[in-house]
Amino acid sequence: MSRLLDDTEIQERMSDADLREWRREGATLHRTVEAYDFPTAVRIVDKVVPETQKLNHRPDIDIHEKVVHFAVRSEGGLTDVDVELAHRIETAAGSLVRGHE
Repeated sequence: MSRLLDDTEIQERMSDADLREWRREGATLHRTVEAYDFPTAVRIVDKVVPETQKLNHRPDIDIHEKVVHFAVRSEGGLTDVDVELAHRIETAAGSLVRGHE
């Protein structure tokens, strides 16, 4: 079961190095990544899906050309599962994201 985080906890968890590209807008965490091309963008999503299954939590995902936008949120506010999913998205995307070469 997920636990709702307060503002201080969210700020502390978002300060982790691997979440530096994520931004918080209210009760949603956002990350936009640029892949090398459209097939690579799809591969990023393919790598993220198993992680969403493990956590039983789904982000909003939008793919446009080679850009993938993730939005992570829970009903009622940000939770520990939201932050964990952001970490897992970052790990899954890994070297497939431009700028991580």
